Amino acid sequence: MAALEQGTWVIIADGEKALVMENITDAQDPNLVVVSVEEQDAGPSKPTDRAGRRPDTGPNQKSAVEEDNWKAHAKSLFVQDVANLLNRKGLKGAYKRLVLVASPQVLGLLRRRLHSEVLAKVVAEVDKTLTNHPLHKVERILRNRLAKPA
Repeated sequence: MAALEQGTWVIIADGEKALVMENITDAQDPNLVVVSVEEQDAGPSKPTDRAGRRPDTGPNQKSAVEEDNWKAHAKSLFVQDVANLLNRKGLKGAYKRLVLVASPQVLGLLRRRLHSEVLAKVVAEVDKTLTNHPLHKVERILRNRLAKPA
């Protein structure tokens, strides 16, 4: 299993938090060290403007206006910020190998926003949300998941 060799960066992200870690040992016994923790800015829990009604063409008729999905938008902006960080660091040569760990939805958003040179550094992807797991469990899960032949 070469995916977690020494110096590999591991990104564990969801829509609100991202852990940037580096493996400082070998693939057989990974030891992940947190390089940085990125968290979404805490905004209002509910949008301040409610969806309402707007006048319709008929007499005394009104149509409902759909509420914006603020949480999905905030998640997308946060994933963009994480991708920008990875692009900046990757293009400067801070890492040579990258493992992405996130839910399938976040992985898709992240993949679309990464620079082609950074995407070339991705050696593995794990579609699982592990942001709130202790590091020793994350290391074990990654070792087991990445040891399996693809």
